[in-house]
Amino acid sequence: MFGLPASVSPTVLRRSGSKSVLPDQGEQHIGEGYTFPLDSSEMKTGSLPGFQALPIPIPAAAIMPSPLFLWRFKVLLFLIWGFCCCKISWESVMRMSVDLRDLFLYEAFLYYNPLLLVTMMVWLWGVNLWVFAQSSVNYAKIFDLDHNHLTHWELWKCATWMTIVVQTSMTAYLYLYSHGEVYLAASQPVLLYCAVVMLLISPFDIFFLSSRYYLLRTLWRILLPLQAITFSDFFLADILTSMAKVFSDLERSACRMFHQQVATIAWFEADSVCGSHSVAIPLVLVLPYLCRLFQCLRQYGDTREKTALWNALKYSTAVPVIFLSALKYHVGIDSWKNVYRPLWLLSSVLNSLYSFYWDVIRDWDLSVFSRIFKFKNPHLCSNILYGRQWVYYWAIGSNLILRCTWTYKLSAHLRHNYLTVFTITVLEMLRRFQWIFFRVENEWNKMALKPSLQYSMNDISEEDRLLGSTDHNV
Repeated sequence: MFGLPASVSPTVLRRSGSKSVLPDQGEQHIGEGYTFPLDSSEMKTGSLPGFQALPIPIPAAAIMPSPLFLWRFKVLLFLIWGFCCCKISWESVMRMSVDLRDLFLYEAFLYYNPLLLVTMMVWLWGVNLWVFAQSSVNYAKIFDLDHNHLTHWELWKCATWMTIVVQTSMTAYLYLYSHGEVYLAASQPVLLYCAVVMLLISPFDIFFLSSRYYLLRTLWRILLPLQAITFSDFFLADILTSMAKVFSDLERSACRMFHQQVATIAWFEADSVCGSHSVAIPLVLVLPYLCRLFQCLRQYGDTREKTALWNALKYSTAVPVIFLSALKYHVGIDSWKNVYRPLWLLSSVLNSLYSFYWDVIRDWDLSVFSRIFKFKNPHLCSNILYGRQWVYYWAIGSNLILRCTWTYKLSAHLRHNYLTVFTITVLEMLRRFQWIFFRVENEWNKMALKPSLQYSMNDISEEDRLLGSTDHNV
């Protein structure tokens, strides 16, 4: 009536020492029996003689900015922060001498590369969950998650804070070292890793306790497969095989922190405990593959399915690739070129082709003739991608190329080419990100088909029983 929103109540007028009165259709009843008209300007300014206007209650929604504005503001702050970190890091690196710059960047890469790649995987996993949420794939049922599981928005929020913390620590590390504060610079990665460990094992109900417990419990089941293997167990173990280089860098980072070698740039010394010749590197690289191998053996012991043995054979082919590559640092040049390098190439080709076959035929269940070219069974086609043919061509072709590239990355001569290794590792994680869509979808298709198959089997059993009963009566 007075130009206010419908949710706002009209102004309440009160004569000094009298009861409150309310306006009614442009007139105000005062006392008993007489009225006078109210002007809207007087209502707004409270200038009515003898009366004082009480404050108009304004809803909180009218004060708070819109969610879209808040989101844009946060994105703007994130971009400004990223620009500042990049600028400070670049200026810090340029302050160093040319001969020192490459060695220091390699060391900084070693400490922060693993956490940046883990953060990237969290971002990608959030994208996976977002696509699943838009489709008919019930990922919560597949992974047996409770109602408190993280959504894709919560994952992206976690990834945002991980990005901010890791990037800020790396910027501080570069800045302090370039300005001569070596001790303070060395403390940056140590504090960061300690904070990550404390956060993961914290028993307090903060930072998604149930999700952290679920992750730690699954990791423990992967390391010690003493119980029946669930889908979550071998699914996470498969992802960890794509992050073998991350664990290798984590091992070397922890080694240098333990031996107080942070910011000492002692990479190429022969007596360096944590150098590239360390025997711990191939042991850590092969650990995810061995865990997956033992899972397959345990699965065969529980189910007696020969498919599990063939799957175990696939992971066993990664073992010679890793250890033959590591021999480069422990044998002569002639022996490496004439004996071990040809064996390494042969084992690499075998592992890549076997893994590619298993991805397409077993993990994705893509029958080349029915699912890609002919589509004879449309109900089995992708629930996410709706059977688009080009998607399957892309998935198969890129998977083959990236499988071969990932095996090549395990070569020992690439340990100091950190930019090349980082690029190949990112590509492998993108391949695994693509693999997740088809693997989870295939598992959901199996779960969706189980009730119908069970119903069909019950019908057959009922029909056989009735036929048997009829024969007996005859």
